[in-house]
Amino acid sequence: MKASPEFPTETEKTTGWRGSRDVWLEAARKALIASGVDSVKVQPLASALSIARTSFYWFFKDRNALLEALLDEWETKNTGAFVDACAAYAETISEAILNLIVVFHDDSVFEPQLDFAIRGWAHQSDAVATRVNLADETRLGAIRAMFARFGFEPSEADVRARTVYLTQIGYISMQVQEDQATRMARVAAYVKTFCGQFPTENELARFHARLKFQPLPSP
Repeated sequence: MKASPEFPTETEKTTGWRGSRDVWLEAARKALIASGVDSVKVQPLASALSIARTSFYWFFKDRNALLEALLDEWETKNTGAFVDACAAYAETISEAILNLIVVFHDDSVFEPQLDFAIRGWAHQSDAVATRVNLADETRLGAIRAMFARFGFEPSEADVRARTVYLTQIGYISMQVQEDQATRMARVAAYVKTFCGQFPTENELARFHARLKFQPLPSP
């Protein structure tokens, strides 16, 4: 029997009939960042996408399922970036700190605006606040473990981890705007503050290369 044109076949459902799960999720993410969680609603998203509202229900049971997916995406991307960076290979603690600082400078790896939006949402929801607190503990735990790997005692590793993390969260919460050259110029001093030693020239060169940044030559 030929499928009715008003209803998608199973193949159409999985390949993106009138959109896809990722299309809806990306639209929701953008709405969350731009205007907060109250703007993440099915009909406005459908209108923005020029997609039939009914298409949404092929990919999500309801709005709550979409919101849950947003939180899952945030945890996977942003918290995952911290965990991966802290576990990355480094020969020195200063190189390990630079691995983590790369995360702060690369929006494709860690998205500050998404973190800010999720934290704003947490003010409206105890459940979301709980997930944010758990994510913070996961990130801090990863940074503490990084310091411990290089021989720092637990109490010192904890304080240094908090110094690193709360500095970054402060940047996000205050929505600090700096050009890349200004931020990069401060990196070596931040590393010294965070771990007690300056990065070597080779470590900084590798760091700059990862971010495709070309420092100005010394006068």
